[in-house]
Amino acid sequence: MSRNVLLDRFKYAQSLNVNAHPVIVGPITFVKLSKGGHQTFEEKVKTLLPLYKEVFESLIDAGAEYIQVDEPILVTDDSESYENITREAYDYFEKAGVAKKLVIQTYFERAHLKFLSSLPVGGLGLDFVHDNGYNLKQIEAGDFDKSKTLYAGIIDGRNVWASDIEAKKVLIDKLLAHTNELVIQPSSSLLHVPVSLDDETLDTSVGEGLSFATEKLDELDALRRLLNQNDSVKYDKLKARYERFQNQSFKNLDYDFESVRTSRQSPFAQRIEQQQKRLNLPDLPTTTIGSFPQSREVRKYRADWKNKRITDEAYETFLKNEIARWIKIQEDIGLDVLVHGEFERNDMVEFFGEKLQGFLVTKFGWVQSYGSRAVKPPIIYGDVKWTAPLTVDETVYAQSLTDKPVKGMLTGPVTILNWSFERVDLPRKVVQDQIALAINEEVLALEAAGIKVIQVDEPALREGLPLRSEYHEQYLKDAVLSFKLATSSVRDETQIHTHMCYSQFGQIIHAIHDLDADVISIETSRSHGDLIKDFEDINYDLGIGLGVYDIHSPRIPTKEEITTAINRSLQQIDRSLFWVNPDCGLKTRKEEEVKDALTVLVNAVKAKRQE
Repeated sequence: MSRNVLLDRFKYAQSLNVNAHPVIVGPITFVKLSKGGHQTFEEKVKTLLPLYKEVFESLIDAGAEYIQVDEPILVTDDSESYENITREAYDYFEKAGVAKKLVIQTYFERAHLKFLSSLPVGGLGLDFVHDNGYNLKQIEAGDFDKSKTLYAGIIDGRNVWASDIEAKKVLIDKLLAHTNELVIQPSSSLLHVPVSLDDETLDTSVGEGLSFATEKLDELDALRRLLNQNDSVKYDKLKARYERFQNQSFKNLDYDFESVRTSRQSPFAQRIEQQQKRLNLPDLPTTTIGSFPQSREVRKYRADWKNKRITDEAYETFLKNEIARWIKIQEDIGLDVLVHGEFERNDMVEFFGEKLQGFLVTKFGWVQSYGSRAVKPPIIYGDVKWTAPLTVDETVYAQSLTDKPVKGMLTGPVTILNWSFERVDLPRKVVQDQIALAINEEVLALEAAGIKVIQVDEPALREGLPLRSEYHEQYLKDAVLSFKLATSSVRDETQIHTHMCYSQFGQIIHAIHDLDADVISIETSRSHGDLIKDFEDINYDLGIGLGVYDIHSPRIPTKEEITTAINRSLQQIDRSLFWVNPDCGLKTRKEEEVKDALTVLVNAVKAKRQE
């Protein structure tokens, strides 16, 4: 071990007089979520155990009262297949004399409590919010070893709504009847929610129902004070606030879901003939996914406009100039289906949250997406409704500048829901279908404005798949229906595209086909062969664009690399159905990188057309 980072951070917390407990990803989860190496799963875990032991010993010697060891992999479908190596690992820690200081923490689903209770650790952390009630049932069935401490995740760590604190008190009472030592905590890390409501200026009608990270800790503190000190002041205040919020109704609209089409008028084979006549695209048509670089200038203009430092007219002029510049760039490069570039959009979900009724967008509600990237998810608090065109002006303007088709660019209902904080007073499917109806209105508005190709992105469809396979079928059924609700009302000659990324698609390949999108573009450059096989296995017979280069790297692909990717794809995919595109949006790349890479892509396609 080159450096004990966890020990350094623990000592730093001590220097600030913070009584912190260290948190580390456990060996089973770490290996399962890692790649590389030629050892078996069990061999990899055993290789790591001495290093974990060294870290644990150093933390205990430094004064750690307990160490949280995150093992969320133990709530997944195949968790039972890890039980033998899990027992071996924690028996190893027991022999090393450190196991009693360890707390195995799980979250996001139910755990196999009887097995976890048999491990020689000091405590277990369970999620009592997202477990569908199973963890409590196991506790009440006597599956919990009372000699251990129960770390009960009772406050939702993933959503932003205030807890029904009275119901949490009832849950605690039930848990106390089956435990000797109970610690209450959020259901997961608070990484998933914004920091605090303090600096927000929200309407009280909604604001009273919200709870960010700081407020969730207040909820825990209120329950602690009530139960340990018989101090009900904070508890009573939060209870009254919750009741005021619940006395309001945000269910104000009626929806006619049945009157909207959920299947296209004609099968794909008939649609594609009409689309080809209308679009007149060449062999192996080229396009991009949607977004172009958001330069410092683009971000500055948008910030200045939002903060009223420039007029609407000045901002609109800037956007039009940027759109026109990139339409010309695309034409000069030789792309076949163009996009307007999405320069007016801060985020592909927040943008729609700002424009649709029923959404609330915060000022400072940032959460980590990955690495150094943060997003500000909108909050769905009420019935969702389309009240005015969202994207028509920019798209129609872009189309007016070129004879080539310009794609309308929308985010799909499943992704909007998965990347928002969803309301909890309605079933998830109802909210998703409300969003689908709103997107359907925008699709029809684009079509009425003369837009021939409309892309409805669903990058988060796979991401939202439940951890347990028993819930997969219903989730995918609902997702497919919502997408079709959003896209099926168009005429046959209007071409519907979708895009997916960040995904392993094998589990959902049939659902992807069921979407019945005329063309799907997919991020595949980093796992090309596996994905092609998935599509081959089901004889995929719709249009498809497999990303031929990785946009996440600044490296410019070579013509040979793109040609190889195309050739590999055409071994399994009908050439008449194949599109060529980057694997994802180009928002985060530099302008010169984009122009150079797309030029290589188009040149490779032109050469391929001559074969």
